[in-house]
Amino acid sequence: MSNPKVVVYTSDDCANCDRVITKLSEWEVEFEERNITRNREYFKELQSKKVYGTPATFIDEEKVLGFQERKLKRTLGIQYEDRFLNTDAMNFS
Repeated sequence: MSNPKVVVYTSDDCANCDRVITKLSEWEVEFEERNITRNREYFKELQSKKVYGTPATFIDEEKVLGFQERKLKRTLGIQYEDRFLNTDAMNFS
């Protein structure tokens, strides 16, 4: 996926909001943060999408609610590496 539009609705004192922002930054994904605590218009905007909690991430038009690292990666087209499925580290003898 090339340059998706990413908007993250956050609120103050939201640990999962911080996690989403941190991961997107680590993955070098450009995004716009819309804090609903500081801007009531963003809250109304989020409600109009039938979403009432944060974090709510919109990647183009697909929404990812809460902190779901795998879904975020999949939606962004970032390969997910599952450390438990690394067969190189397994001994099959």
